[in-house]
Parts: sequence; structure tokens; C-alpha cells
Amino acid sequence: MIKTTTLVLIAGLCMIAQPSKFTAQAAAPTLVTATPSLTIDDAIAKANKAIEKIVAVPSKDRTFNNTVGAIDDLLAGFEQDTSMLIFLSYVHPEASVRDASQAAEQKAGDFLVDLGKREDLYNAVKDFVAKHPEEVSKLTGEQKRFLEFTLRDYKRSGMELAPKARARLTEVQKEITRLGIEFGKNIAEDQTFVLLTAAELKGAPESTLKGLPVNNGVYVVDLSAPTYTALMENCPDESARQKLWMAHKRRAGKKNIEILEKAIKLFAEQAQILGYAHCADFQTETRMAKNYANVQMFYETLRPLVRQKAAADMAEFTAFKRQLTSDPKAELMPWDYFFIKNELTKSKYAVDGEKVREYFPMDKVIDGLFGVTQSLYGLEYRDVTKAKGGTASRPLWHEDVRLYEVYDKAPGPTQGQLIGEFYLDLYPRDNKYSHFAQWSLVNHRVASDGTVTKPLAALVCNFTKPDGDKPSLLGHEEVETFFHEFGHCLHTIVSTAQMNRFSGTNTELDFVEAPSQMFENWVWDADVLNTFAKHYKTGEPFPKALLDGMIAAKNLGSGLDAENQFYYGLLDLGYQTTADGKVDTTAVAIALYPEVTTYHFKPNATFFQASFGHLMGYTAGYYSYMWSKVFAADMAQRFKELGMLNPEAGMYYRNKIISQGGTRDASELLKDYLGREPKLDSFLEQLGMSK
Repeated sequence: MIKTTTLVLIAGLCMIAQPSKFTAQAAAPTLVTATPSLTIDDAIAKANKAIEKIVAVPSKDRTFNNTVGAIDDLLAGFEQDTSMLIFLSYVHPEASVRDASQAAEQKAGDFLVDLGKREDLYNAVKDFVAKHPEEVSKLTGEQKRFLEFTLRDYKRSGMELAPKARARLTEVQKEITRLGIEFGKNIAEDQTFVLLTAAELKGAPESTLKGLPVNNGVYVVDLSAPTYTALMENCPDESARQKLWMAHKRRAGKKNIEILEKAIKLFAEQAQILGYAHCADFQTETRMAKNYANVQMFYETLRPLVRQKAAADMAEFTAFKRQLTSDPKAELMPWDYFFIKNELTKSKYAVDGEKVREYFPMDKVIDGLFGVTQSLYGLEYRDVTKAKGGTASRPLWHEDVRLYEVYDKAPGPTQGQLIGEFYLDLYPRDNKYSHFAQWSLVNHRVASDGTVTKPLAALVCNFTKPDGDKPSLLGHEEVETFFHEFGHCLHTIVSTAQMNRFSGTNTELDFVEAPSQMFENWVWDADVLNTFAKHYKTGEPFPKALLDGMIAAKNLGSGLDAENQFYYGLLDLGYQTTADGKVDTTAVAIALYPEVTTYHFKPNATFFQASFGHLMGYTAGYYSYMWSKVFAADMAQRFKELGMLNPEAGMYYRNKIISQGGTRDASELLKDYLGREPKLDSFLEQLGMSK
């Protein structure tokens, strides 16, 4: 998942960092030895001075660089001045830091909404276009694209509206920012737990139980990703799994339902003010899909194909559950899925997920991930945690955090040079962002004066923690997740875009997941796994029979998985396609579930949308995950033909796709990389199907 700190303004003026800063006096983080000198107010004042400079340029002297390009410069500067300590609201252990960070985030968001509606800046751009047509006609590449996007985005920001309508739009957008911050905070700070007895947890991994508090013989089970996943996969007691599943689907509670439904009304009002039928049409306009109708067509094409696989999966899983329970009438329930899949994998393919973990200690996984990507893409990573971490420019917020520099080893103008940095924050803790994501904290860019800014990324994960002398042991799906998130990191780090607006992951939302999804393929390749998968005790390489079983079992439940993703995407769209935004989100979620999935269950007692963070960050955009999987599978095919460890294939991909960011439309990048239009074939093959 990409969780860039960039805020795509509803106005659409820019893609710029949301985060802002609090003063060093607001809180003194234990491991952040210094804080950036600017407060949020200082950062805003600095940006306003840059705006004044642009506005003051005489009409006859306007150029692209001192007017339009200068907008990218000022926004990039604001991003650099405001990203880090807002990001800390997602990861810092101290409540005072998180609270100050979130308050500053609101100020930064409000500033950006106002920025998209400044008439003096808008008039400066229009003046350049009107008075210097010869220079405008000569613009090419990123400069031409940036001007086109800027003019388009001013229209989407309401600059062609009457003052009263524009003022209301401003209020709506600021309230959306506020609600988004509150929604995310409630998810991050949720403390839901489940009380389960030893009998209910019989058969669960001892390593998981060992880490749980016990009170009078009752386990206090948190819902962190490693704990929840391990129990849902390995706990034989169905009632225990149901309790866990229900609790997991009720995180963040009804307070977030209220926030979400307010936000949906505001998203709809925003679309109405700007003349769109609904929020989904407004949001998709700037994505690959271009409009909601094309997303509908995508689902109409894919769902009937996948339904065949999902129905076969449902029959297989149900039959196996009936065999396990000796109940000929047993039905597969959502809380059964991971357990039945795990048991089927062990029974049918001789693959025990807990045994697989023993071959993926965290240090070996990191070595393997780093080794593969350094070789493929001509890079070198250096751990500089002790040398640089904790400085004013590179704070460490927890003892687990590690900082790396990236050097370019590939032939070219940056060979041998430092080209970026990234953080790893790998393990769960209280009040930390609870899923897996990559943040683009700073983007690569070349300023109008030629100054080069190097990117900074952060991978925030929640993998199984080390236990005493026992290292962190990752399940294969966790390894896949790690590779996925690192795919986002590479997208950020190797960017060669000149302008901040198009750098790294600043591409269409329905393409941004494709590079990371493509990189998941590497953890299914025998040659790749043999480079790093070693038993944590003996150093024994990954057994061929075990790997063969995993590969054979790869498509187990793939249809059910795909339909689950369809459900999330269609639910998101269901919320964002009403004209007035008046939606009972729980009723829609309940009604849609049996319609889209093959389960007969209706989730009446849940309100999982309360903790579905994508509903605020990927508004009308969760379809992107399945949409981009099609392209990811197609892109991976070239590697499969040339070799997953082939550096030539890696550099071709680096140069054609991930270095380009949003400098061209994703559809153009894909066609250039593939040498043809994208096809469904590889995607369906990955699901274990044919077209």
C-alpha cells in the first residue's frame, strides 16, 4: 500500500506533502535528538513569501520557470519543510508528539486548500499563458505536462466558480481534511482486544500465545496483524475465530461510521459544486480509468470470469470444512477462510505455514530482498542508522527503526552517487499505524536553479516480532508483503523526474500499486528463494519439496480472494456514486456482501468500514488494487521470460517504468514497456485460470 504523505488536493492544484511541523518544544521525542527548525506557521510563511515572489513578477518578464515552474518549487519546498513530523503521527510512541503532529497536519491541509484558490497565483499563471504564447507553444515533456495539469487542476479547484460557490467548496475541502485525520487517528489508536480461554486457543502457535498477556487463565488477545493472522490461520476452534473476526470488523467503532458518513456527504457536495454527477466521476477523471463508466466496464468484464474460480474454491473449501468437522451441512464462513486454506495447504500440498516460517528469519529476508533489488536495478544500500539516525534531518522515532542510504551503481550520470534514503520500521507497537505501507517523505526533483533534491521513503510494517533469542520469523505471505512494500520504495527512490509533481509514486492512483504488485512475483520463484531462504537454526536451504508444494498451492482460494477485493472496491464505489452522499454505510455493506462474494453470510453485526482506512485515502479508488493487478501481471511476464534475476530485464524495467513516475500517462508507459497494449492473460493465469 502506498501511503504517501502527499495530499492530492481536492482542488487538484498539486500533489504535495500533507505533513507539517510542530515546534521542538511541543514534545521531546526520546530518539529524535533534534527537530526541524520550522514550525508549521514558519513553513506556511515561507511558502507565502514564495507565492508573493511569483505574483510580483512583471507580466512582460514572466517565464515558465519564474511562474509555473516556481509553483512546483514552492510546493516541493513546503513538502520538505513539513513532511517528517506529520509522518510521525503514524509511528511515534508518544501521544504528545502524535497530537501535535495531527494538529499541524490540519493547518497544512487548510493551507493547501486555500492555496488552490488563490486568485493572485491563478492570475499569474493565466497571465503567463496569455502574454507569452510563443514560450508556451515550445514547452515539452514535464513542463508542458505540468502547465496542462495546473490549468486543469485550477478548474477542479473551483476557480471558474462564482465566489460564493468557491467559498463553500473551500469549507467542504477543509472539513474533509479534518475528518480524514480524525478517521485515521481512531483506527491507529484503537485498542480492541478479545478474551479467549486456553481451550479456545488450543492448537494455536505456541510462539503467538507466548506473547499474549494472561489474566486468570484467560488470554488477552490483541488484533495486531501478526497475532490476528496467526490465530485466524491456526486456531481450530471456530467460535474463537468468529470472535476474533467480529472484533476485527468492529475496530474504530461507530464513531468512525459517523465520521465516514459525514465525509461521504461532503465528497458528494464537492462533486456537485464542481458539476460532476457524483464523487466517483470527479475522482476517476484524473486516473487511468478517466470515468466511473470505465471502472464499471472493468468489473463487468472480470467478475464473471473470476466467479467460475470462486465457485470452485467455495466448493472445495466447504467440502474440506465438512470433512474436518464431520458435519455434512457445514457452510464456509468468512472467519473460516484462512484456517481452512491453511489446513488444505497442509493436507493437500504438504505445506505447513509454521514450518515455512522457519526458513524466513527477518535478517535473511532483508538480505535476500536487498540482494535481489541491488543486483536487478544497479543499486547499493548502506545501513547508516548509527552514523546518521537521530540527527536534525533524519530523526529516529523508535529503537527498531533503521535508516539506509541508496547509491547508484548503474552506468549513467549518477553512477557512484547517493540517490536517496529509506527507513525501515518493521514491528507493531501500540498506537502505530497498524497495516503495511510506504510513505514518500521527500521526492526526487531538480529545482529551477538546478538544485537536486534526493528522495526519502519510509516503510512502515507490522511483522512478527522477535521473541527473546528467537528471531522474527515471517510467514510466506509476510515475505510477499515485504517485497510489495519495497516495490513502492524503489518507485520513490529511483525516480528521475525533474518536477516534484511527477516524481516517484506521484502517478495515477489506479497504477501506483502495479509496480509493487509486480514485485510480489519474486517470492514465488525458486531461484530467488534459494538466494536467501534458510532455516533459522540450521541454515538448511529451503526444501525443494516444500517449495514445490507452495507453488502448487499458490492458487488455492484465489477466486475467493479476488471476489473479496471486488467487494471492497464495489463497496467504496457504492458509497461514492450517490448524488447527495446520503448513505447508510452499514446497510450497503451488508447488502452487497452476498451479492459480490460466494458466501451466503450477511455481516449484520459488523461495521468493518469504520477501520477501512482506504475509504478516506483512496476515495472512489479502491478498485485500483484489482485494476493495477492486471498490469502488474503483464509487466512481470517479461521477467519470467528473461529471468527473475536478470539485471538486463531489471534495468529495462527501472528505466521504462519506475524511474519515470508520473512524467507520462501510465497507459503510455505500459505500452512502451510491453511493446503492445496490456492484456488480461497473465492476470488470469496467476489466478489459476485461462481466458
